Amino acid sequence: MIRASQSIDQRSLGTQSADLTLGGVEYSFDTAQRVVGPLDLTIAAGERVALVGRSGSGKSTLLQLMCGVLRPAKGSIRLGDIEMSRLDQDERARLRLERFGIVFQFAELVPELTLAENVELPLRILGTRRQRNHVDATLERLGIAHLARQLPSQVSGGERQRAALARAIIHRPSIILADEPTGSLDEATGAVVLDLLLECSREQGATLVVVTHDQAVAERLDRTIRLSDGVIAE
Repeated sequence: MIRASQSIDQRSLGTQSADLTLGGVEYSFDTAQRVVGPLDLTIAAGERVALVGRSGSGKSTLLQLMCGVLRPAKGSIRLGDIEMSRLDQDERARLRLERFGIVFQFAELVPELTLAENVELPLRILGTRRQRNHVDATLERLGIAHLARQLPSQVSGGERQRAALARAIIHRPSIILADEPTGSLDEATGAVVLDLLLECSREQGATLVVVTHDQAVAERLDRTIRLSDGVIAE
């Protein structure tokens, strides 16, 4: 079981669960091409959802809108009583750090930091007291404790992805977003990563949204949302 140390100041980490609601959301990379929307969607707190669709259907863009990396051109995005679409860039970045855990298709670890230092990074940025025991326990749970002092370049792709997952959950986020987390992995390693995402969601009561092309992955989640040309397909 993955448990945060009791000495972590949870008030600073914003772990309270809340529905994520998108109303009339539209987004365009330029004025000539709308990538997402108009789109209405509610993901309940603690729900586990798959986002599926062809390449270019807007899945990754929608994920970036959900966590505030992108701001919608129209519409609103609310996390509980917080209207994210009205926050400025710095406020969205802070909210994203406190409330979200994000796992990309490629691990995107900081190459100069060890795996343990990469996992610990969100706690440091949040100003939380260093929780090395918590970091070590999370790495142990993911089967990579023996690699804690290795650099990302010194471990396999699957091991890097596990470290990225550890970094995404170390601060006990209320929402975990994963963009093709198994897409670059072999079948066995991908299954392990998906198992861990589902287990973390259950243990922490976190909402889980997974972008995937893999129907077998989608079938393990509570609900599947299919996108086509940036809108929800019926």
